[in-house]
Order: sequence, then structure tokens, then C-alpha cells
Amino acid sequence: MTAPHTSGEPVVRPAPHRWLWYALGGGLPARSRGWVLHDTTTGTWWARHVVRSLVQMAVPIALVMVVLPAPWGLRVAVAGGGVALGLVYSLAYMVEATENRVVKAGYPVGTAGAIREARWEEREERDRRRRREAAAKRAARYRDRAGR
Repeated sequence: MTAPHTSGEPVVRPAPHRWLWYALGGGLPARSRGWVLHDTTTGTWWARHVVRSLVQMAVPIALVMVVLPAPWGLRVAVAGGGVALGLVYSLAYMVEATENRVVKAGYPVGTAGAIREARWEEREERDRRRRREAAAKRAARYRDRAGR
């Protein structure tokens, strides 16, 4: 299975332990190169980025919850603040982080952004075409009712 706008490489999903390594910032084997491009350019690329960020924050947050010598309410507040701050930074550098993953997989800089932009333009063109067709149908219906 290949995704549109890719180099035609197969999309080979990594094993769970390799995905965990990938989520923590590690690289994947060459056979998963097409999947990295798919992961960073699919329609849900931003949600996938958020999930990877939460996985990265899981260990420090778990340590705060277990090791911090404080009441549970304070532990939860500190962990929640950490997650919120981590997500702010993660979202602020989302495009750069996903582009870095694509470069790490061996693609040129800007590949993921160019693919996402091309897909956005295709989607916009489909929406424009759909709106034009709907407007033409409404106009025809109005002409038919008016007896013209």
C-alpha cells in the first residue's frame, strides 16, 4: 500500500517496540521509511504528533506522580502543569519536529510540508468544485420553480 505523493515506497508499519522508540525520537529501519512519510503527512498527522508527545512525557510525569514527596493533589497539579507546558512547546514546534522525523528517515528537508500543502490544495479544489456544483443545482432549482 502506498500513499499518494510519496516516492512509491511501501508503507510498512513498525513493530510496537520500534514505534515506541520512534515516538521517543529514535529512528526506524529503512523498510519503515515510507511509513514515516505517511505518519507525518496523513490527515491526522497533528494528532499523531500529539500522541508521540504524550508518550515522551509519560515517563517524567509518572516519576513525578510516584516519587514527588507531596500530597496527591499537588502531584496531580504538578503533573498536569507539566503536561500542559509540554504540549504548548510540542505544538509550537510541531511542524519542525515532524519535518525532522522525515529528514531522519532519509527524505530531503521540506518533503513533509510540501506533501501536506499539496494535499491541502487538492482538498480545497475538491471543496470549491463541490460548492460550485451545489450552487449550480440550487440555481437550476430556482429557475425551474420560477418557470424560466
